[in-house]
Amino acid sequence: MFQTLAYYATMCHRSFVDYTTARLQLLGLSFGSLFPVIYVGKHPGCTQAELTAALGLDWGYSQRSVTRLVEEGFLTREKSGRAYHLNLSAKGQEAFQVSHQVFFDWDREAMASLSETEREQILSLLAKATKKEVDSICTRP
Repeated sequence: MFQTLAYYATMCHRSFVDYTTARLQLLGLSFGSLFPVIYVGKHPGCTQAELTAALGLDWGYSQRSVTRLVEEGFLTREKSGRAYHLNLSAKGQEAFQVSHQVFFDWDREAMASLSETEREQILSLLAKATKKEVDSICTRP
């Protein structure tokens, strides 16, 4: 067995994707819809360009994702001037709640065997280890 951060990060990612996919499928969403729904839920009235830049998405992928979310009734897209503004529909609000909660639920299950001190320690160490990456994401235009 590999004893590297990359190995454990990959195992955690796989587990999170499987868990999240199962939860989102109950709503008719795919894992790829997770972050756009969360972003619009936290930034109501945002433009697609803002969403695309904030999530670091390819424009074509973003366009297809937003179109699909609008067609499936999760997002609304209203034209205002030259831009379209995105908001969650009632169905989208439910998806946002589940999408947001899935992070906390997975953490609770994944770290169930750890003590509270160990959970705090692992999260603190991971935050420190990923600080450079997080800082670069947070400073993107």
